[in-house]
Amino acid sequence: MDANSLKAFLTIVDQGSFSEAAETLHLTQPAISKRLAALETQLGTKLIDRSNREIRVTEAGARLLPHARKILDEIHNARLALSPNADTIEGELQLIASHHIGLHHLPNWLRRYRRGYPQVTLDLQFMESDAAYHQMKKRNAEIAFVTLSDSMNPEFRILVQWPDPMAFVIGAEHPLAQLKHPRLADLAQHPALLPDTSTATYRVVSRLFLEANQPLKPLMPTNYLETIKMMTSVGLGWSVLPVSMLDNSLRVLDVGHPVSRVLGAVALSGRQLSNGARALLEIVEAEEIGC
Repeated sequence: MDANSLKAFLTIVDQGSFSEAAETLHLTQPAISKRLAALETQLGTKLIDRSNREIRVTEAGARLLPHARKILDEIHNARLALSPNADTIEGELQLIASHHIGLHHLPNWLRRYRRGYPQVTLDLQFMESDAAYHQMKKRNAEIAFVTLSDSMNPEFRILVQWPDPMAFVIGAEHPLAQLKHPRLADLAQHPALLPDTSTATYRVVSRLFLEANQPLKPLMPTNYLETIKMMTSVGLGWSVLPVSMLDNSLRVLDVGHPVSRVLGAVALSGRQLSNGARALLEIVEAEEIGC
């Protein structure tokens, strides 16, 4: 099977559109249609149903998907192994970072990285961690810096990780600020400003309240921690935020339940890293773990 035809098939599936797939691969729409048709002819079966102006993967196409990704991963690995410049650090490095990591961790890493490896061109995308995992499955980046999931998909491997301690916080004028030793039962009486229910942070907090048999009253969910910090500081509710974000606009509530999450870098299992990616990971380990 031709690698270009497999790439065309995967891109059509991932983009859900022939026109968007053609744009992604810098091809004309007839050219990408021709590559798919050649693959279908070779395999003797339809892979994508184009009826009713909608893209639908056929049963055969669904069976081909994981194999096509593995084939292209092995081609990627072979190119890295056979590169005549195996010891050089240059070219493009595609990265994804969560918004929090992008604001509070990435600048220090990239400052060192740009000084040490000016020949590398960085292609950075910023998005929520859940979206980052989804984009990684499409091979749209080499590394993603995210909040690690407590149920990591075996498709991913963790490259480096570090704890991100968190704290219960409120604004100075919130009623809870008057309590010397607030309990979860006290917090349960007030709205909580938390990320979406799909996030690791929400699951950690929700588990605490569930175990204490206390209700949780989430209000206006948003995954932007800077927005949550602002809303908390003006007294709209209590929250749980990374210690690294705390300043004099917030007060810490000692509720007797330490909270933490884990941040880290992930890559796809079975897909080797470039020299540029490994060099960045060395900097991340030195900055976050002190190696």
